[in-house]
Order: sequence, then C-alpha cells, then structure tokens
Amino acid sequence: MIMNNTANQTGLPEGFRIALLVLYIFIFLAGTLNVVLMSCMLQSQRRLSFTKVSVINLIAVHSFFLLTLPFRIYYYAADKNWILGMYFCKIVSLMIHAHMYLAFIFYALLLIVRYVEHSDQRHKLEFHRILHATIASATVWCIIFGSMFPATISNYGMTQNDSTQCFHFGQALMQPSVKTLNYVICTLVMLVWSVLAFFQVYFLLYVSKTFGKATCQRQEFWAQLKNVVFLLVMFFCFVPYQGFRLYYVSEYGKTKGIHHINEIFLAVTGFSCFDMIVFAGRDVCKLINSRAWFHCL
Repeated sequence: MIMNNTANQTGLPEGFRIALLVLYIFIFLAGTLNVVLMSCMLQSQRRLSFTKVSVINLIAVHSFFLLTLPFRIYYYAADKNWILGMYFCKIVSLMIHAHMYLAFIFYALLLIVRYVEHSDQRHKLEFHRILHATIASATVWCIIFGSMFPATISNYGMTQNDSTQCFHFGQALMQPSVKTLNYVICTLVMLVWSVLAFFQVYFLLYVSKTFGKATCQRQEFWAQLKNVVFLLVMFFCFVPYQGFRLYYVSEYGKTKGIHHINEIFLAVTGFSCFDMIVFAGRDVCKLINSRAWFHCL
C-alpha cells in the first residue's frame, strides 16, 4: 500500500497524520480505562504507603494529559486549521512534554524509595495522615511547576508565527542555548534510567543469591519484579524518545521530514498511561471479574 505523502492542513504527510490519530485515540481510550480502574483499586486500600501516594500522583499526571488529548485528536481527524488560538495550542503541546517528565520524576522517586525500603526493611515509608501525604505531594508539584512552568510557558513557541497550525515549535532549536538545554535533559533522563536499572539488577541478583531455589516463592522477589515493570515502562515509553531527540536536535533544519518522525516518538511516550494496569496485574483482573469497579463509576 502506497502512503500519500501530500501535506495537509496540519502540516504533516497524510500517513503520519493518520498514524498519530490512531495512536492518540488508542492512548486516550486505554489511558482513561487505566485511570478509572486504578482509582477504583485505590479506594479499597486504606494504608497510605508511599507507593499508593505515588500512584495517586501518577493518576493525576495521566488525567491532566488525557484531558488535552481530545484537542489533538480533533485537530488530526478534522484536518483543519487550528482555531483555538496559539496560547491554548502551546498549553496542549506542552502537556505531552509535562506528562512525560512528571511521570518520569514520580517513577524515579517511587523506585528510589522502594530501593531504600528493600535495603532497610525495618523502615517502611508511610504517611500516617492524609494531610501529610497531601503536603508531600503538593511540595513536589510546586517545586516542579514553580521552577519550570512559568519560564517554559512564556518562552515556548515564541518563534511560531502561524496561528493556523499547532504543534510546530521546533524552530526554537535553531538557538544554541535551546539545543544545549535539550542535550542536557535528554542525557540526564537516560543517565538516571541507567542508574536505576543498575540498582535494580543488583537487587534482583541479591534476592536470587539470598533465597536460591526458593526465590520465586518469596515476596521480596515479586516486589522487585514490580519495580522492573516501572523500569520497562520508562524504557519503552521515554528512553527511545530521548535517544532520538538527541539526533533530532542535532539534525534539525538539515534533514527533511525529521519533525514527522519526532512526533511519532513523542506520541509513543503517551503509552505510559497504561503503567498501572501492568503494575497491578492480577489485582486488575480480579477487580474486573468481580465487577466491583461498577460501584466506583
């Protein structure tokens, strides 16, 4: 089948536009299901463990991102000029990046705490009051948004003058300072993931050496496998984009059509919205089979 590469109102070749449309529709539907199921599961858990609070924050991150997806879907499906203004386009465009980095930060924090708990099993980090969990979560959100969001929203997309098209803000990469910032962020993300993966391998080997043939029957082993789930989500959803981003930044303006490929890699980061379904595993199946999740709706 030959793909029609004629550019359309979105500025994308037809094949890329359809691919993005399918990806975002699937992410929106499955991501919404993920948020609903995990919200129902959390209602049955009374203990305010660090994992539960982290999952609540991840659900919030996914929810904010999913709220902006219908605008992306409409833009690619209708194949018409953007009519909602450049400022709103910037917000919608920023949300996919904010979702990726916020989710990555919460994954990293969650894994670090779980590693610490594994090293010292006598001390499990828990919040004894909802107020304490709220303050801790609000602090993280305020630090992230307070340090990054104002400067980003004021400078993001300043070089884009065509208000009829959306999600075309790559021209800023022509500035050396923006290029350098992208190099630093991409390298830092991949470095953090590599360090976390190194410690995860260490803990898996430690558990295997400690319990020998009985490893698969130990709770510690299955807890480490849950950590692996988060690492795999980070690897498949975020690392490929960051790796390609390094090439994209260095070749921007030199290679024709590289922006379209970058949009596909960026869309794939949205698959992290399925993280909790994979993480919970059998618990999700039990919830669906029991039909108890209908009472949450």
